[in-house]
Amino acid sequence: MSPVRLFILVIAALAAIVLAFVVRGAFAPKKAAAPVAVVAAAAPEVKPTVQVLVAKRDLPIGTRIVAGDLGWQQWPAEGMNPSFITDGGAAKVEKTGAAGAAEGAARTAGNLFTNGDMGGMVGTIVKEPFVVGEPIVVRKVVRGGEGGFMSVVLTPGMRAIAAPVTVDSAVAGFILPGDRVDVIYSRDAQSEDIKGYVTRTVMRNVRVLAIDQKPQPDKDAQSMVGAVASLEIPAADVEAMASAVAQAKQSGVLILVLRGITDTAGGPSRGGGASGAEQTHTVRVHRAGVVTEVKVSP
Repeated sequence: MSPVRLFILVIAALAAIVLAFVVRGAFAPKKAAAPVAVVAAAAPEVKPTVQVLVAKRDLPIGTRIVAGDLGWQQWPAEGMNPSFITDGGAAKVEKTGAAGAAEGAARTAGNLFTNGDMGGMVGTIVKEPFVVGEPIVVRKVVRGGEGGFMSVVLTPGMRAIAAPVTVDSAVAGFILPGDRVDVIYSRDAQSEDIKGYVTRTVMRNVRVLAIDQKPQPDKDAQSMVGAVASLEIPAADVEAMASAVAQAKQSGVLILVLRGITDTAGGPSRGGGASGAEQTHTVRVHRAGVVTEVKVSP
């Protein structure tokens, strides 16, 4: 065999070997990629929460609470205070640890609130101030008829004094707490020559705080019949008013004259006075042939 043919055979053999390796690599199964480790993030711990009654705005001392002043807010059960007011739903939270304390707080306030109803707080008076978002606590509010109520509703610089009234002297019971009245003292002239009464205005434009022990009339009530009216008097006029009350108990009567809603501008003022010399004018009243003289203070 000639050298040329031998060389061609060698080249062909090498080419066949190379082609065999190429074909084998093309059809051989590919190795799977190495698995990548995936670390799942741990879910954050869900802490139990409770619905707590909070102030929706700043509530200064003396504010009469309305429904819009309060609202429910989620509060961490672990931060619950037994004095906080809840909606009664704390029992649905896990009753261990802090959640158990939350349920105890719900039971504490159960006499005021059930099923999210905050009606027990509407109409109460703020005794200590609240800031927006602050939880409501019972000790910082007072309801009508409870101790401390009158001292909260009094305007700064004013005093409360009780005055005896009757149906006849209090506009047949149509005077209600919150109305404005003039206070008039009237007594018999105590004179053999004059048959009449001495009458003077003690105070004008006085606010009625309560009738008997009711600072608010009953629902849909149009009148309140009571024996005592609590009146709001300026501190400087307390002695004059107290003198008139004492005189009325001995002789005479105090009459409350109701003022119209459009005639309540300005604060209370003293009338003819309740002590010292009385300056009066005499008015003669002719009725059925009988002349009666009435002395009226200016």
